[in-house]
Amino acid sequence: MNKQDKLILLAGVFFTALFVSNVISVKLFTLGSAVLTAGLLTYPLTFLITDSISEVYGKQTAKRVVIIGLLTNLLMIAFFYMAIALPPAGFWEMQQEFEMILGAVPRIVAASLLAYFVSQLFDVHFFHKLKEWTAGKHLWLRNNGSTFASQLLDSTIFVVVAFYGTMPTSALLAMIGVQYFVKIAIAAADTPFIYLMVKWLKKNDSSAKIKEEENYAS
Repeated sequence: MNKQDKLILLAGVFFTALFVSNVISVKLFTLGSAVLTAGLLTYPLTFLITDSISEVYGKQTAKRVVIIGLLTNLLMIAFFYMAIALPPAGFWEMQQEFEMILGAVPRIVAASLLAYFVSQLFDVHFFHKLKEWTAGKHLWLRNNGSTFASQLLDSTIFVVVAFYGTMPTSALLAMIGVQYFVKIAIAAADTPFIYLMVKWLKKNDSSAKIKEEENYAS
């Protein structure tokens, strides 16, 4: 697998994690006394991927992946609403449940997309600032530093846009704090994986090289 193929694969995983996050976030679960969304299972993976793409393919490529992610997400939501609008068959009794899962409240959708777009672009920008300040050293620092900062931005934007005016300010702050703590814990745990991913992306494919040489020789 050559470097370009690896980028396509990584972008595909990014879009999958992004789409799945927005769908499964409807599911709420408890962790101790905290109530969290199931989207936490997949959404932090998107930051690991953008950091890996930033490191190997550069800032502009990572930004393009983020922007395409936003556009494809909007397209996915449009398809969801089109599917919801289709008249259900008379014997099909799950229209209400279907709408509950895929027809998320517009304010929640807007909050999710805005938080995603701002935080991901900031993550890419800050990652490269840290890379510049450290002269390309300490990958762990720029990975964690950019993710910690962007996840705070993500949690704050989402909670404020989605729930401001519906609950006390203290509850909003508590929700932001809990979500942020869980996200940075996951981000810290993925530090070894970014080293493995970057090493894999930079690794030369010897079989591809041999094949290229054979084609050239023939």
